[in-house]
Amino acid sequence: MKLKEIISALELLAPPALQESYDNSGLIVGDKNAEIKGALICLDSTEAIIEEAISKKCNLVIAHHPIIFSGLKSITGKNYIERTILKAIKNDIAIYAIHTNLDNVQHGVNAKIGALLGIKNPIILAPKSSQLEKLVTYCPFKNTEDVMSALFSAGAGSIGNYSECSFSVSGKGTFKANQFANPFVGEINERHIEEENRIEVIFEAHKRYAVLTALQKVHPYEEVAYEVYTTENAHQFIGSGMIGELKDELPLEVFFDKLKSTFKLKVIRHTEPLAKTVKKIAWCGGSGSFLLKSAIGKNADVFITGDFKYHDFFDHEKKLIIADIGH
Repeated sequence: MKLKEIISALELLAPPALQESYDNSGLIVGDKNAEIKGALICLDSTEAIIEEAISKKCNLVIAHHPIIFSGLKSITGKNYIERTILKAIKNDIAIYAIHTNLDNVQHGVNAKIGALLGIKNPIILAPKSSQLEKLVTYCPFKNTEDVMSALFSAGAGSIGNYSECSFSVSGKGTFKANQFANPFVGEINERHIEEENRIEVIFEAHKRYAVLTALQKVHPYEEVAYEVYTTENAHQFIGSGMIGELKDELPLEVFFDKLKSTFKLKVIRHTEPLAKTVKKIAWCGGSGSFLLKSAIGKNADVFITGDFKYHDFFDHEKKLIIADIGH
């Protein structure tokens, strides 16, 4: 299997457009046309991981964290990042990172954490806005079904657990073709009135190219009239962290023991116990202190994450328990 085929599968699961602005997910090192013999999956692509890939005859490393976050001006082996990159290149090993884009999708890292803890009905803790766009276009009555089918096939019209969602209304469109035009209907240099449908569909912003390409391909007009609007609607399946409930309310100590055994922890850094039992749990894999207010606002009993700084622990305002289990 070629590397580009594996990348396509990964990016279907977690589109690169969903990564945070500071991130560097994607192909770090490698040739997309290379034939992949074996893949090693890891949290961090360090020198030791590249050595393991060599020993196991894997020529692809799929890492969660990108080995390169900022630009390199030279690669001389002066630090672990440069040594890792050099070793990977010398041994024809590709490195692919799937980081915050995997954090931000509904079935990504946080969903796995929730599943391990046995949390039911988890939802995104802080859904992202500006991830949805609306397409408005116009076409003759007889072509409406073809246009809508093409848009749906390109990914438009999906809202939550529903697909092929749209709105249409009929009206009259006018145009006059000049001598250089090749109109689908109407005569040159004469104003034409056409009975048309106005079609509206929502789509995820990263699918814009596919949706507009499908529209242009199937629409009968030489010049397709359309508008694209960015909406402020929150995307309920894209965002940071998750929140849900345990199947049964548990004593805090029992829940902490479950947390330790699930993630193989020796200790949990946490704020003072505020309740003897807990049920509603919020969590974020990695560094999630920026979600504390969201967890408080949604009345979580416990917020599980990592990398809380000393002073950030005081921000819980005795409204929930912060449990720092590491990155």
